Amino acid sequence: MGLRPHVRMGRRVPGLTLNSATLRPSRALRSAFQRKDAMTYAIIKLGGKQHRVREGEWLLVDRLKLDEGKTFNPDVLLVGGDGNTDLAPATTVTARVVGHELGEKIRIGKYKKRTGYRRHNGYRSRLTRIEIEAIGAKKAAPKKAAEAPADEPKAGAKPRGAAPAAPKAEAPAAAPARAAHPPKGYEDMSIAEIKEHVSTWRRPNIEAALEYEKANANRKGAIATLESALAAKEEH
Repeated sequence: MGLRPHVRMGRRVPGLTLNSATLRPSRALRSAFQRKDAMTYAIIKLGGKQHRVREGEWLLVDRLKLDEGKTFNPDVLLVGGDGNTDLAPATTVTARVVGHELGEKIRIGKYKKRTGYRRHNGYRSRLTRIEIEAIGAKKAAPKKAAEAPADEPKAGAKPRGAAPAAPKAEAPAAAPARAAHPPKGYEDMSIAEIKEHVSTWRRPNIEAALEYEKANANRKGAIATLESALAAKEEH
């Protein structure tokens, strides 16, 4: 291959030789990169956003409704590391709230030409700084209630073959005693009408009529008629 007159030749620095060995990274550097890639990482979900985190990292997320120093477990979407990826992880990520702070101020300006309209506003996001404390704690399995043996009935349970117990008969409540009263329309009856209808009256009604007659009208004929009717009832 000949020289090209239009290509300038660079000057070679004496004592400097380049070979492939000088451009190859050392074993320690390569092992460091491999260890970094092999570290366990997780993808978590906070406030509708996904974050890729590792143990010991600090992260700024949208404001959380947690007090400073509290720990919580965000939703874990993926766990990876050592060349393995788990899309349905059974592990949890533990994070701690370091503090609440405001983000960088954003200036917003509005301008309309030939009107003199100018408005300037500012905005700072409300953020929470968290620290990833641990990755890989397994979720606690839900505790199952101990099932009682099928042969042994539970305390207070009725046997299967037993007939249902008959409902207890409730004692009838004592009916209130009814107060006897004179027959209907007795106040307007004459002595002749009393003699005509007294034979059809019941004994409690006759007694009530006699008491009413002695207390109010006190008619001798009516009293005699009612007393003879009571005597006839007692004979029967």
